Amino acid sequence: MPTPDQIQRDDLGRIDAVAWLGTAEGQQAGSARWLVAVDGSACALHAVQAAAHLVALGQGSGIDLVHVQSWLSKEAAETELACGGWATTAPARRLLEMASIPWNLHVLMGEAADEIVGLAHRLGSLGIAVGSHGLTAAESVLLGSVADQVLRRATLPVLIVNGAPAMPATPGA
Repeated sequence: MPTPDQIQRDDLGRIDAVAWLGTAEGQQAGSARWLVAVDGSACALHAVQAAAHLVALGQGSGIDLVHVQSWLSKEAAETELACGGWATTAPARRLLEMASIPWNLHVLMGEAADEIVGLAHRLGSLGIAVGSHGLTAAESVLLGSVADQVLRRATLPVLIVNGAPAMPATPGA
């Protein structure tokens, strides 16, 4: 894992955010970029693919990946925040590099939906792409859905990509 380009600490001195500026193009300030939430799931990788497709079509100049981890102790944050975020986002970064899409990576600590929406606003993102695990309405109520929370809290466009497998075609239909 390379050394992060940016490290932020909270009032307790605990690391609560790290960032890597992936490529020279990824470091461009003020450009229209998509923010894509990545949690290591196939659903999140589908969201990365969808945002990459939009960028390839000229809808944005790059992608900011964001990975949010739950609150960690000061000691755990020192060792686990950056390493965990770097490892979890490896497939997404590989996908973007293979597609020659400029990227940055932001790893934050906190409540996922709040951190995702807050970062999108701070960065001036074009929109937020997030994968949906395809929960039923009852499961969403019981388990909570980060995608649903992001949709409700964001004041900018949100692209929700359903990561659930497509239903097989009905024979004879």
